[in-house]
Amino acid sequence: MTIAEDIKALEPRLIEWRHDLHIHPETAFEEHRTAAFVARELRAAGLEVHEGIGRTGVVGILRNGDGPSVGLRADMDALDIEETTGLAYASKIPGKMHACGHDGHTTMLLGAALQMASDPPRGTVVFIFQPAEENEGGARVMVEDGLFERFPVDSVFGMHNWPGLPVGRFAVHTGPMMAALDTFELRITGKGSHAGMPHQGIDPILVAGQIQTAWQAIISRTLNPADAAVISITQIRAGDTWNIIPETVLIRGTVRSLAPEVRDRLEAEMQHRARLVAETFGASAELDYQRRYPATINAPLETDMARAAAETVAGPQTVVQDMPASMGAEDFSFMLQEKPGAYIWIGNGTMEGGRNLHNPNYDFNDEALTTGVQFWVEIARRALARNSPAERLS
Repeated sequence: MTIAEDIKALEPRLIEWRHDLHIHPETAFEEHRTAAFVARELRAAGLEVHEGIGRTGVVGILRNGDGPSVGLRADMDALDIEETTGLAYASKIPGKMHACGHDGHTTMLLGAALQMASDPPRGTVVFIFQPAEENEGGARVMVEDGLFERFPVDSVFGMHNWPGLPVGRFAVHTGPMMAALDTFELRITGKGSHAGMPHQGIDPILVAGQIQTAWQAIISRTLNPADAAVISITQIRAGDTWNIIPETVLIRGTVRSLAPEVRDRLEAEMQHRARLVAETFGASAELDYQRRYPATINAPLETDMARAAAETVAGPQTVVQDMPASMGAEDFSFMLQEKPGAYIWIGNGTMEGGRNLHNPNYDFNDEALTTGVQFWVEIARRALARNSPAERLS
């Protein structure tokens, strides 16, 4: 592994930053302390700083003459989870913790900003510290707030830690890295009745079970088996007592897919089947289907740059290029819809003891901090060199 000595020297400071952020987690659009922390350190490094982008987002600008520009993005928000790690630097905010490693992401990008400020590459580096990645689409909000109009970039890159991938390794490939995320709420209306006299009513719970079966048949019997997709019912709410068949059932959940055409078909089939099944039983079904995050799709050229940068840092044959796409979702996809770019996974080590994402016992691995900083420095230099006038003419 190739970690520059000056980046190695930053490690104690990086760990201090990361632990401070971990102690003080803030969830979507509440990242006021975190944003102030980021802005303060960026200014101390001599960067131009813009706050309040996408509500609580921060953008740092490092300019070194005319030339191309590149965007580097880290997410800042935490999750509504009660931490159980027992660490000395565990969350002090009840019910909130950094269970996805965004404290590490923020720290790595801050470290890269500090490092590049002392030896800036030719061109402009835009450091994007994004709020509200978890569920609330902070990337979309930043884009809608004029992120790329105010701070133009030629390409944009994102990075996320990946438990189960050894520290010092990376994973990236062209095409979908993360799934599109949609949410749904289905309201089934039947006719309430006494539990001992079901013939006098229309049982919406029975209808709900039939619709669930019909929906799962979309995955197993309608889509091409090669097309990855998941329909997950995560909430069912119905009834208040033992002896009454309720009037309504409320079903909520998520839908995930990798290809836009599969996403379109899933929505259409779910609408169609819910209505037909409900009508068969004399009930009605109203589906509220919300498209949340697009699929995170890497561009070929930027993927090659990310892979080369990772190999420079981690060494040859240390970058996994055939890891399957995750059916989790990532709102960095909104930035990739605007600019060519790539999203890469950095190893976080073992998942043993609950160190998997969104687990109350998760903790970002500090051993990955300097590796992440070195990657950011390397990808920025490669992207700026690739987009320079001289390189485009070669």
